[in-house]
Amino acid sequence: MDTPTTHPSEVRQPEVSNEALRSRIAQAYAVQSRQSQQEQWILEYLPMVHHVVQKLRVHLPDRADMEDLISAGTLGLVKAARSYDPSHKAEFKTYAYIRIRGSVIDELRKRSMAPQNVHKQIREVQQAWQQLCNEAGAPPTDEALANRAGITLAKLYRTLEEARRLQFLSIHGLGDAGAEVSLVPVDKQLSPVDQASRKETITRLAKAMSELPKRDRMLLVLYYERDLTMKEAAEVLGVTESRISQMHASALFKLSMKLRSLS
Repeated sequence: MDTPTTHPSEVRQPEVSNEALRSRIAQAYAVQSRQSQQEQWILEYLPMVHHVVQKLRVHLPDRADMEDLISAGTLGLVKAARSYDPSHKAEFKTYAYIRIRGSVIDELRKRSMAPQNVHKQIREVQQAWQQLCNEAGAPPTDEALANRAGITLAKLYRTLEEARRLQFLSIHGLGDAGAEVSLVPVDKQLSPVDQASRKETITRLAKAMSELPKRDRMLLVLYYERDLTMKEAAEVLGVTESRISQMHASALFKLSMKLRSLS
């Protein structure tokens, strides 16, 4: 006896309740809405990538690496858009800044090696500074410091710029040079002990900055407090961008040495 054949169209499909159907539609809409929001965030905060790279590029020995830093920062932004959780009560702008900056710093890690002679040059300049301070009772000019270190003024600025880069890398655990001060935003909650330590550091920092020349103080305020790029700070102070980079390296060196004397 033949078994009746059932046509595919006659197979009964499982019934889907209206509630389950609405749930599926809502989920699909939420996914689509989330993707749309991610795209909007990426487009809106892409300029932040360029701003962060502009701020950090002074720590690169070769400015030809800008494209690599921009690519790394953009990847950080994309990851931020995908992983952002509004329930953590942090603005996306703040979260994106941290992720972008972290990605750029990770890229800098690949370029953190410095020749031993650079460390030697930095130590010689530090010793020359200390000698002049002990003799005159006041910080030396850049010209006097270069003369005591036995190098040209241009070589002094190159050495100080390298010291600035190594100090930055050390602050982020990427180098081996000692770091006396961090002027970068705090990315996470601090414990009470860390808060007390940071308060003490800020007090020392304020005292050290008050003893810097006015032009150095103004530059550090423009760059760190007002968050201007080197180019923007150069326009405010009426100098070239290359000159503002030299001034920035010199100001940070002076600040670092001041902090050493206060410790």
